[in-house]
Formats: sequence, structure tokens, C-alpha cells
Amino acid sequence: MYIVAIAWLYVVLMMSLTETSVVAGVVTFVLYGLAPLSLFLWLVGTPQRRRNRRSAGEPDE
Repeated sequence: MYIVAIAWLYVVLMMSLTETSVVAGVVTFVLYGLAPLSLFLWLVGTPQRRRNRRSAGEPDE
């Protein structure tokens, strides 16, 4: 899973480096890279967080 995330960040970094301005590069990196990747990692990590919460004895939401 992490290799996919690293590869995605690499591709988006290369895309942002080819932008015509620094602002466009930063916006590209954030909107195409960080935002979707953070959502993806949060969604994929939900089952593990739930298992950790159950093993610690905390109730589910």
C-alpha cells in the first residue's frame, strides 16, 4: 500500500515541477497529490484503526 502512495507522490511531484509557475506547482501538488492521498490512506487505514480500538477496549462510534 505504501509503495503505491510513494509512487503517486512521485508522479504528482513530477507533474508539479513542469508547471509554469511556483503557485501552480504547489496547487497541483496539493490538489492532485496530498489531498487525494490523505483521503485514500485514511479510508484504507480505517479497518486497522477499528481493530486497534477494539483490542484496546474502547467502544465503537
